[in-house]
Amino acid sequence: MPKLFVLLLFCTVFVESTLAQIDKKATKETKRLYQSLAKISKKNILFGHQHATEYGHGWAGDQNRSDVKSVTGSHPAVIGIDFSGLSGRSKEQIAKTAEALRKNVVDTYHRGGITTVAWHFSNPASEGGFYWKDSVSSASMALIKPDGSHHEKYKEILKTVADFAHSVKGQDSTLAPMIFRPYHEFDGDWFWWGKSHCSREDFISVWQFTITYLRDSLDVHNFIYAFSPDCKFTTEQEFLERYPGDEWVDMLGMDNYADFGRNGKYNLALGIKKLKIVSDYAKKANRLAALTETGLESIPNPTWWTETLLKALKSEKMNLAYVLVWRNDVKSPTHFYAPFPTQTSVADFLKLYDDPYTLFEKDLKHIYRKKRFLFF
Repeated sequence: MPKLFVLLLFCTVFVESTLAQIDKKATKETKRLYQSLAKISKKNILFGHQHATEYGHGWAGDQNRSDVKSVTGSHPAVIGIDFSGLSGRSKEQIAKTAEALRKNVVDTYHRGGITTVAWHFSNPASEGGFYWKDSVSSASMALIKPDGSHHEKYKEILKTVADFAHSVKGQDSTLAPMIFRPYHEFDGDWFWWGKSHCSREDFISVWQFTITYLRDSLDVHNFIYAFSPDCKFTTEQEFLERYPGDEWVDMLGMDNYADFGRNGKYNLALGIKKLKIVSDYAKKANRLAALTETGLESIPNPTWWTETLLKALKSEKMNLAYVLVWRNDVKSPTHFYAPFPTQTSVADFLKLYDDPYTLFEKDLKHIYRKKRFLFF
């Protein structure tokens, strides 16, 4: 056997083994996506946008449209969806929501893009939706954990999530992989699963049960599991305060609007410091890392894309798989996080788009299938 072939074979096996996912039965496409993200993060970063192809600034439901595509000619590489509509509604409403989401995920998969899933999970034990509302919301993490009063109801909700995961089949009958990001921003107090509303032990118990039940009992094998607090940390110890353990997480992330210009306040150095904590721990743990949410509402700074975001992402030699900015509301004239034609930051966004460091959907190739080596 030629020495070059042996070396390449060894390197391929070694890279894949050091970035093993927590689901040993993950589908081939999910494993391949995981390895593709690891490779991409060494030299590039994917650009993502929440709800990009579902709706945008002044429109909704158009086929093959996104505000990012209208500006650049390409969809974002990462498309954010939400499982919020898969519980707390009638069966008919859930079925309608699931079908629309299924089409979105499968269409993205067929185009070669990537889906990431947030979960604005309505409180299963009280009114109030996913936000915490004093005198209305229940502290429900203690109720849905194993042996809790609402544990069986939680299992029913997870069954609905699993049914959806099993439904997203492409034309070749393979399942579309998804980056699943439950219980995000848990270090804040605005959601019912937030830090003030549950103990560290209960949070970790629910996280570990969620993965175990989806993966081992419901046979969901097309999820990559992402852990993403908000930005209320300045040390690795604070970042990991509610971390369930490396064996329960595939990707580490952070949601950070505060340091990147929210309410006109910039602290780019602090934002970079926090991103480096995420990236450095992911490297130590052989996990992926990402800036799972960020953005500047209304984008009033016309050079925000290159002078703030890109500058931060390129600093400190961090390995980040993707960055995702939040949604563009259909009706609101001010609630948007990605540019649309005529928006004042378009010219600067095109500079970010043209930068070799950033990748969009049209730049992606072979992310779900292993590229064969050719030897001459």
